[in-house]
Amino acid sequence: MSSPPSRSAPSSEPMALYVHWPFCVSKCPYCDFNSHVRAEIDNAAWRDALLSDLAHEAALNERRVLGSIFFGGGTPSLMPPAIVSALIDAAARRWTLAPGIEITLEANPSSVEAARFADLAAAGVNRVSLGLQSLEDEALHFLGRAHDVREGLAALDVAQSVFDRVNFDLIYARPGQSETDWEAELARGLSLGTGHLSLYQLTIEPGTRFATLAAQGKLTPADPDHGATLYEMTQAMTQAAGLPAYEISNHARPGEESRHNLTYWRYGDYAGIGPGAHGRRAGMATLRHRKPENWISAVSRNGHGLQSEEVLDAASKGREALLMGLRLAEGVDLDRIARLAERQVEQLVDEGAIARLAALGLLRREGPRLRVTPAGMLLLDAILPEIVTV
Repeated sequence: MSSPPSRSAPSSEPMALYVHWPFCVSKCPYCDFNSHVRAEIDNAAWRDALLSDLAHEAALNERRVLGSIFFGGGTPSLMPPAIVSALIDAAARRWTLAPGIEITLEANPSSVEAARFADLAAAGVNRVSLGLQSLEDEALHFLGRAHDVREGLAALDVAQSVFDRVNFDLIYARPGQSETDWEAELARGLSLGTGHLSLYQLTIEPGTRFATLAAQGKLTPADPDHGATLYEMTQAMTQAAGLPAYEISNHARPGEESRHNLTYWRYGDYAGIGPGAHGRRAGMATLRHRKPENWISAVSRNGHGLQSEEVLDAASKGREALLMGLRLAEGVDLDRIARLAERQVEQLVDEGAIARLAALGLLRREGPRLRVTPAGMLLLDAILPEIVTV
């Protein structure tokens, strides 16, 4: 059930801002994100609409400190830098920016987009996340990427010369990828000197081109046991290189973790603006209209792109906090989540299941803190329903 907009009570914890730019040059066959290809984009109209959506959220979160801004997509490196600058400036006027605020922008590693990096840095972006996806040309073609390895590495060089912090993504467990193949590719990735890597196993998501090919028998996903072997290799190699996993798919040098994503995983508040953006503020779940045309029409009509605002009951907050937090190597503080969920710890989790899984080396319980071990992360999707009872 939807409810009227609610003004958030001030909090001492910094919140985060997510900005969604939904447009891409083309749709990758593995992608199920809210991304769209459009022949023409009215940049002035999009700037004004995003600023209106931001103003609406800021009015409901006034007096809060903003700890991070994240431009995601889609392909936000296709945004004119002037729009990025306008949004950062508006956020600075409407919130209090934390000292050293992290401002991340996702980028494709094309030469066209790399040419904008200096202007994006001048606008205030200080961290970039590059969608390299692979360091092999054949794999990039399979993944539907428009760049090749040479162009991707050139963009990475530019990014490292311009931005304080750089992450890049790689997709592994691709069909036909051997242990030797991935070991060589990851070793090369680790040699490139970034402080953060996002390493994802290829998953076949419903509604994607890959899902259609798999249904037709034209694409055979990697065997799960082989994927598990590659995952274990990934953990060992990144740990040895000084970039241990701090989340199931994210690896960083100490201090280089994504502060924005940690806000999600630690169940902090965040405002989400732009098409399809989710948010959490003052115990409410917000959702924007997904289709770009519907979102921008809603902003024109209402001054914001909200599709719904749902009051989360205490049990839902507890469940979300557990499901998000157990992805982290640091785990969760069950006492904190119990307060959030207005329940006893014994009502949140199955203590018997925790003890059994801990004896198998899949969980670790230290007082109120519960962690999934590295071995347990391989089985996270099976472990969560076993232990989360809220």
